[in-house]
Amino acid sequence: MKKIGMIGIGLMGHGIASNIVKHGYPLTVLEHPGNQSLDNLKAAGVRVQASAKDVAANSEVIILCVTGTPQVEAVLFGKDGVLEGLLPQAIIIDCSTAIPSSTERIAKSVSEAGGRFLDAPMTRTPKEAAEGRLNLLVGGELALFEECHPILACFAENISHAGAVGAGHRMKLLHNYVSLGFVALLSEAAACAQRAGIASDVFVDVLSKGGGGGAALERLKPYLANRDTSALRFAMANAKKDLSYYNAMANDTRAVNVIADAVLQTFDQGLQEGGDQSLVLELVSLLGAREV
Repeated sequence: MKKIGMIGIGLMGHGIASNIVKHGYPLTVLEHPGNQSLDNLKAAGVRVQASAKDVAANSEVIILCVTGTPQVEAVLFGKDGVLEGLLPQAIIIDCSTAIPSSTERIAKSVSEAGGRFLDAPMTRTPKEAAEGRLNLLVGGELALFEECHPILACFAENISHAGAVGAGHRMKLLHNYVSLGFVALLSEAAACAQRAGIASDVFVDVLSKGGGGGAALERLKPYLANRDTSALRFAMANAKKDLSYYNAMANDTRAVNVIADAVLQTFDQGLQEGGDQSLVLELVSLLGAREV
């Protein structure tokens, strides 16, 4: 079995790492302050390295699960970065959310360094990550996708080959724009409903039986009922980041993004009002308290 390295053992990455270990792959991870606790992984035999270079030097496949494009570029190209320790023909799988134009440049640099590259961003939540039931949207050569499929299947339930390098990240941004756009629209409507005297249970019941039903409403429902955020523990800061990436992609392709820009501004203002620790579902309360 291929030796796997992983960088980014956060809320999503910890679930990915746990499932890789469960399937018997030897795993090495990067020690980092942003990690979740590594105690259970170490107890399962996972090795820890102090630099990305050392992780790469001990791995045939390196999985990245970091915040976004700046972090991906730093991990790969920075001092003691992955490319300094990359083994010949090693595979880098980027599960982060990133700007596609950067992804294409990164893939070229990895190839020039003797490695291979897939972008494989994910959807769903830390709960599904822990259960090994993520959705993956993969960009890269089909033969490499098929070679890596058994590894990806360790932590994913649905794995889609979106196209060439960068297509995975493009599809992820499209997905998150639509998903977060639904949440923003419903949050604004829910805030208006509260001001208009419509009970939250009536609001949810009517929408769920008509055109407003769907995953976004189901995630919003517990928050409307009792301020329970467990159905979508997604940070407002990450929503702003993803939507800024989507708008950058739209601008790069000269696509219309009038609505996307409004959604970005909605989350940007929500982040300013709610603070760095605010969650996406709290947008309802923030919009409800805002005076216009």
